[in-house]
Amino acid sequence: MTIDPRAFRNALGCFATGITVVTTTCPDGHPVGVTVNSFSSVSLDPPLVLFSLGRASQAYDFFVNGAAFAINILAADQEDLSNRFSRRDLQERWEGVGVERWDTGVPILTGCLANIECDRHAVHDGGDHAIIVGRVRCLRAAAEGKPLLYFRGSYAQLG
Repeated sequence: MTIDPRAFRNALGCFATGITVVTTTCPDGHPVGVTVNSFSSVSLDPPLVLFSLGRASQAYDFFVNGAAFAINILAADQEDLSNRFSRRDLQERWEGVGVERWDTGVPILTGCLANIECDRHAVHDGGDHAIIVGRVRCLRAAAEGKPLLYFRGSYAQLG
Protein backbone atom coordinates (compact mmCIF):
# COMPACT_ATOMS: atom_id res chain seq x y z
CA MET A 1 0.00 0.00 0.00
CA THR A 2 1.24 3.49 -0.88
CA ILE A 3 0.84 6.15 1.80
CA ASP A 4 0.18 9.69 0.63
CA PRO A 5 2.81 11.94 2.27
CA ARG A 6 0.32 14.75 3.02
CA ALA A 7 -2.17 12.31 4.57
CA PHE A 8 0.67 10.83 6.64
CA ARG A 9 1.70 14.28 7.92
CA ASN A 10 -1.92 15.18 8.68
CA ALA A 11 -2.45 11.98 10.67
CA LEU A 12 0.78 12.46 12.65
CA GLY A 13 -0.19 16.08 13.30
CA CYS A 14 -3.05 14.77 15.44
CA PHE A 15 -0.47 13.75 18.03
CA ALA A 16 0.36 16.80 20.15
CA THR A 17 4.07 17.10 20.84
CA GLY A 18 6.26 19.24 23.00
CA ILE A 19 8.86 21.43 21.33
CA THR A 20 12.55 21.34 22.05
CA VAL A 21 15.65 23.07 20.84
CA VAL A 22 18.48 20.57 20.62
CA THR A 23 21.95 22.10 20.93
CA THR A 24 25.56 21.07 20.42
CA THR A 25 28.82 22.63 19.25
CA CYS A 26 30.76 22.53 15.98
CA PRO A 27 34.32 21.19 16.09
CA ASP A 28 35.49 24.84 16.08
CA GLY A 29 33.40 25.52 19.20
CA HIS A 30 30.57 27.51 17.61
CA PRO A 31 27.10 26.69 18.96
CA VAL A 32 24.57 24.78 16.86
CA GLY A 33 20.87 24.45 17.61
CA VAL A 34 17.74 23.18 15.87
CA THR A 35 14.05 23.09 16.74
CA VAL A 36 12.90 19.48 17.18
CA ASN A 37 9.57 18.01 18.22
CA SER A 38 10.54 14.37 17.68
CA PHE A 39 11.88 13.84 21.19
CA SER A 40 11.19 10.95 23.56
CA SER A 41 12.41 9.21 26.66
CA VAL A 42 13.80 5.73 26.03
CA SER A 43 15.01 4.18 29.28
CA LEU A 44 15.25 4.91 32.99
CA ASP A 45 18.17 2.55 33.60
CA PRO A 46 20.37 3.71 32.04
CA PRO A 47 18.76 7.12 31.56
CA LEU A 48 18.38 7.46 27.77
CA VAL A 49 16.48 9.89 25.53
CA LEU A 50 16.25 10.24 21.76
CA PHE A 51 15.47 12.75 19.07
CA SER A 52 15.22 12.43 15.32
CA LEU A 53 16.96 14.79 12.90
CA GLY A 54 16.44 15.02 9.16
CA ARG A 55 19.42 14.05 7.04
CA ALA A 56 18.92 17.27 5.01
CA SER A 57 19.47 19.46 8.10
CA GLN A 58 22.49 21.78 7.92
CA ALA A 59 23.26 20.69 11.48
CA TYR A 60 23.04 16.94 10.76
CA ASP A 61 26.78 16.14 10.83
CA PHE A 62 27.34 18.10 14.05
CA PHE A 63 24.78 16.02 15.95
CA VAL A 64 25.54 12.65 14.38
CA ASN A 65 29.30 13.01 14.94
CA GLY A 66 29.32 15.17 18.07
CA ALA A 67 30.13 13.76 21.49
CA ALA A 68 27.36 15.57 23.38
CA PHE A 69 24.13 17.50 23.00
CA ALA A 70 21.42 19.12 25.10
CA ILE A 71 17.65 18.90 24.88
CA ASN A 72 16.05 22.19 25.89
CA ILE A 73 12.31 21.71 26.48
CA LEU A 74 10.52 24.94 25.66
CA ALA A 75 8.01 26.64 27.90
CA ALA A 76 4.71 28.07 26.67
CA ASP A 77 6.19 31.59 26.40
CA GLN A 78 9.16 30.50 24.21
CA GLU A 79 7.52 30.31 20.80
CA ASP A 80 10.07 32.89 19.61
CA LEU A 81 12.92 30.45 20.38
CA SER A 82 11.19 27.70 18.45
CA ASN A 83 10.87 29.99 15.43
CA ARG A 84 14.41 31.32 15.77
CA PHE A 85 16.00 27.86 15.76
CA SER A 86 13.98 26.88 12.69
CA ARG A 87 15.73 29.51 10.53
CA ARG A 88 18.19 28.59 7.78
CA ASP A 89 21.19 30.56 9.12
CA LEU A 90 22.79 28.48 11.88
CA GLN A 91 24.68 31.41 13.48
CA GLU A 92 21.88 34.00 13.27
CA ARG A 93 19.85 31.82 15.62
CA TRP A 94 22.09 32.66 18.58
CA GLU A 95 21.94 36.48 18.56
CA GLY A 96 20.68 37.63 21.97
CA VAL A 97 19.90 34.12 23.26
CA GLY A 98 20.70 33.40 26.93
CA VAL A 99 23.08 30.45 27.24
CA GLU A 100 24.98 28.70 30.00
CA ARG A 101 27.43 25.79 29.83
CA TRP A 102 27.46 22.66 31.95
CA ASP A 103 29.77 19.62 32.01
CA THR A 104 30.18 19.00 28.26
CA GLY A 105 30.29 22.65 27.21
CA VAL A 106 27.32 22.41 24.84
CA PRO A 107 24.97 25.40 24.99
CA ILE A 108 22.14 25.14 27.51
CA LEU A 109 19.30 27.60 26.81
CA THR A 110 18.16 29.59 29.82
CA GLY A 111 14.53 29.96 30.88
CA CYS A 112 13.37 26.59 29.51
CA LEU A 113 10.89 24.28 31.18
CA ALA A 114 13.67 21.66 31.38
CA ASN A 115 17.21 21.09 30.12
CA ILE A 116 18.83 17.69 29.63
CA GLU A 117 22.55 17.36 28.85
CA CYS A 118 23.55 14.11 27.17
CA ASP A 119 26.50 12.17 25.84
CA ARG A 120 25.79 10.73 22.39
CA HIS A 121 25.06 7.05 23.05
CA ALA A 122 24.01 5.71 19.62
CA VAL A 123 22.83 6.76 16.17
CA HIS A 124 20.33 4.63 14.24
CA ASP A 125 18.97 4.78 10.71
CA GLY A 126 15.48 6.25 10.55
CA GLY A 127 14.79 6.57 6.84
CA ASP A 128 15.23 10.22 5.86
CA HIS A 129 16.14 10.93 9.51
CA ALA A 130 18.73 9.74 12.00
CA ILE A 131 17.58 8.62 15.43
CA ILE A 132 20.08 10.01 17.91
CA VAL A 133 20.11 8.45 21.37
CA GLY A 134 21.71 10.24 24.29
CA ARG A 135 22.70 9.08 27.75
CA VAL A 136 21.63 11.71 30.25
CA ARG A 137 24.48 13.10 32.32
CA CYS A 138 22.67 15.98 34.07
CA LEU A 139 19.37 17.81 33.97
CA ARG A 140 17.26 20.58 35.39
CA ALA A 141 13.49 21.04 35.47
CA ALA A 142 11.49 24.11 36.45
CA ALA A 143 9.21 23.66 39.46
CA GLU A 144 6.33 25.29 37.56
CA GLY A 145 5.35 26.23 34.04
CA LYS A 146 3.50 24.95 31.00
CA PRO A 147 4.98 23.47 27.82
CA LEU A 148 4.92 24.89 24.32
CA LEU A 149 3.06 22.35 22.18
CA TYR A 150 2.63 21.63 18.49
CA PHE A 151 -0.67 20.25 17.18
CA ARG A 152 -2.02 20.01 13.63
CA GLY A 153 0.65 22.26 12.20
CA SER A 154 0.32 25.08 14.74
CA TYR A 155 1.58 26.04 18.16
CA ALA A 156 -0.72 25.16 21.01
CA GLN A 157 -0.82 25.49 24.76
CA LEU A 158 -2.47 23.58 27.55
CA GLY A 159 -5.93 24.93 28.39
